[in-house]
Amino acid sequence: MNLQRIRHTNIIKQKAAELGFDFCGISAATFLEEEAPRLEKWLNRHMHGQMSYMENHFDKRLDPRLLVPGAKSVVSLLYNYYPVKKILHQDDELKISKYAYGTDYHFVIKDKLKSLLEALRQEIGDIDGRVFVDSAPVMDKAWAARSGAGWLGKHTNIINRKLGSFFFIAELIIDLDLEPDAPTKDYCGTCTRCIDACPTDAIVEPYVVDGSKCISYLTIELKDKIPDEFAGKMDNWIFGCDVCQDVCPWNRFAAPHREPAFEPHPHLEHMKTSDWQELTEELFNELFKKSAVKRTKLTGLQRNVAFVTEQK
Repeated sequence: MNLQRIRHTNIIKQKAAELGFDFCGISAATFLEEEAPRLEKWLNRHMHGQMSYMENHFDKRLDPRLLVPGAKSVVSLLYNYYPVKKILHQDDELKISKYAYGTDYHFVIKDKLKSLLEALRQEIGDIDGRVFVDSAPVMDKAWAARSGAGWLGKHTNIINRKLGSFFFIAELIIDLDLEPDAPTKDYCGTCTRCIDACPTDAIVEPYVVDGSKCISYLTIELKDKIPDEFAGKMDNWIFGCDVCQDVCPWNRFAAPHREPAFEPHPHLEHMKTSDWQELTEELFNELFKKSAVKRTKLTGLQRNVAFVTEQK
């Protein structure tokens, strides 16, 4: 038993909890051997659509030591974003994904990760490493599953038995030798609610999502015109989609987040379809000043609104 390794592991988990993270798990920084054929097959089937960046840095996606030389541990962290109340979900009104209600999570969580790394350096000593929030070729779901954060659901989101699945995943990849956690088992069982509910049939088989059919892809990543084959299938979503998570039985355990930065702009609660159709550049910038919705720009959001409302 390595007492120093256990001590360092306990310090990391304690500091993560103090910063508001809902889970902290550890994995040894090794090659993700079982993920290599899955990723290659998914790319070969062109399920990444226009997300050409998914083809880049194949080796780095599978081996964290190529991202952080000397890396010994991957620290996986979960941060809840489930809202106190769901907005924009009234019947026949347009909807945006819950993760985009407030301030862009990249800003919020990256600041917390930097604080965590700094606190660890003060407590433990010199640590070399990097922080990651969905911004580099890191297979965050694979690492989260390895760390015991949860299992990969049939919708390919990580599900935690206590939290559900409405959380962000982040990592510290560091050169500190830590005590790894064990993965959890798959508790999806025979349930197929996410597959059955997907408006565009994007979950083509259990644990496989054709990204090019996913509403989140169509409304955010796709820069071209939304293909006509999806007309009438968008379920009023104009930025992202939560259907597969909303129907998941494990999300009955989802509790409201405690992050003020994730609270939506008050005006969003009262947006009607006509308001979205008449959205100006000025109001767009006010509503989504620091929001993930800015990724689409006003023109992208207008495209989504027009495509969805034309079918109503």
